Amino acid sequence: MDIDKLYDAVIIGGGPAGLTAAIYLARARYRVLVVEKDHFGGQITITDEVVNYPGVYAASGSQLTETMRRQAQAFGAEFMLAEVMGFDLDGDVKRVKTSKGDIPCFAALLATGASPRSVGFAGEDEFRGHGVAYCATCDGEFFTGKDVFVVGGGFAAAEESVFLTKYARHVTVLVREDDFTCAPAAAEEAKRNKKITVLYNTEVVEATGDSALRTLRYRNIKTGEEGVYRADDGDTFGIFVFVGYAPATQLVKGIAELDPFGYVLTDEHQMTSADGLFAAGDVCVKSLRQVATAVGQAAQTATDMERYLKAAQERTGLVPAAPAGRPVAAAGSASGAGAGAGADPGAAGSRAGAVAGSSSLFDDSMLAQLNTVFSRMERSLVLRLHTDGSDLSSELRAYMDEICGLTDKLHLEEAEAATDSPAGEGLPYVEVCDAEGNPLGLAFHGVPGGHEFTSFVLGLYNAAGPGQPIAQDDEARISGLVDEVSIKVLVSLSCTMCPETVVSAQRIAADNPRVTAHVFDVAHFPRLRERYNAMSVPCVVVERGGTERVSFGKKNLSQMLDVLG
Repeated sequence: MDIDKLYDAVIIGGGPAGLTAAIYLARARYRVLVVEKDHFGGQITITDEVVNYPGVYAASGSQLTETMRRQAQAFGAEFMLAEVMGFDLDGDVKRVKTSKGDIPCFAALLATGASPRSVGFAGEDEFRGHGVAYCATCDGEFFTGKDVFVVGGGFAAAEESVFLTKYARHVTVLVREDDFTCAPAAAEEAKRNKKITVLYNTEVVEATGDSALRTLRYRNIKTGEEGVYRADDGDTFGIFVFVGYAPATQLVKGIAELDPFGYVLTDEHQMTSADGLFAAGDVCVKSLRQVATAVGQAAQTATDMERYLKAAQERTGLVPAAPAGRPVAAAGSASGAGAGAGADPGAAGSRAGAVAGSSSLFDDSMLAQLNTVFSRMERSLVLRLHTDGSDLSSELRAYMDEICGLTDKLHLEEAEAATDSPAGEGLPYVEVCDAEGNPLGLAFHGVPGGHEFTSFVLGLYNAAGPGQPIAQDDEARISGLVDEVSIKVLVSLSCTMCPETVVSAQRIAADNPRVTAHVFDVAHFPRLRERYNAMSVPCVVVERGGTERVSFGKKNLSQMLDVLG
């Protein structure tokens, strides 16, 4: 056993529960690694405003969890962006199997949370991305000036219906029960909002249309009376579904005992039926799924895990190196929360030193992680700008100039003439080229800020090498693509589901010269949004052999390869 590679605990999931457990365990001087597949912060990052977390008057979900991440990092917790593939829980030393290799540890904590459920009404799958959506923060702006229906009667439905009034002409909430099922105070704002109508005892019957939603039929489940909404001629509308969450427990099926709904069952110490595998947060059986309950449960779980870890150390005589604790840094600006966090492709990026010099765009934490990425890049890259004299072009130039100023591995170059992209749309954009100036097939249209900062940096890392480790099967499928393939990914910088899709598309382009991956911030390229009738992000458009295919939703590397066929 290489003691330098051994962790006391590996936490799977970087949301509030996982980050809280990391804070407690690292502070107790246990070596802990947080592994997150998508972005640190979890589902709460899509919430525009959190107002019921004690001690925080109001903050966005991303701001709140970015502060938690910094606290955990300050106590010495380590972070890794990778996908967990499975577990080997035999013996005292367990192994967490990830896309970056096996990680030995004494215990693992499952904190993978839950994802939005679908209702199953007729037309829901057909119009997903063309009017049916599940994230108000990601997709609300697509329905500016349009009517919107919200399906659900819980806390999320009440809260997000109010948020949607920022964009929608009017919001109608369809609640199956006699009243909202959340606390009365949580529903009060929705009930008194003049732009919101609430229909109780009501369910969706069918959503229909052509290339977009045109008609919605709904029914009172007590009286049987049906209502019909028809969009104005040439117009469309939106349906946002908020009917609870499905637990992300696929990893532990057959390993740990689950309840009939798929939630993990635990004992009084939050250990599952599998020895050394604990669970906390929304992945567990709970009566209330809120940040406060996830944090409280994770704190208790971490405390119980300490006893287990101490006993494991005593049995084996193995003691992982304690984290180097240091004073907790001030929260600082949360601008770009979720972007710099976790950008490090390695397991211990949080220990990297900061980039020399200062930056007007990036804080010290972000600079430290950028430094780690840049130091591992094997080859230099050229970032070639294609601009059109607009304010957005100036913003993109300043952004790229700042990034290139942080490392000698990146060089900024202005295209001799403003030319549209090979993807057929979109100035301004930046394309990634090799050191000789040959395009590598990766480009971003707009400015890669917000949640797309991480994906942009990882795209550079994958293009320069060595890149993030990927499964052999995926590697073989990428090299097996023999046709010319063009991928467009339409994103919103506020969308937390887009980055993984972008990284997947760019990784394929980086590894196969016959593939290009162009990413578009739809806020600046509305014609693309209209062309593909995209009312949800991410929207993936694949052109192959003269034929275009459009699909919606988050995609990992294997799923993106499935789309390519």
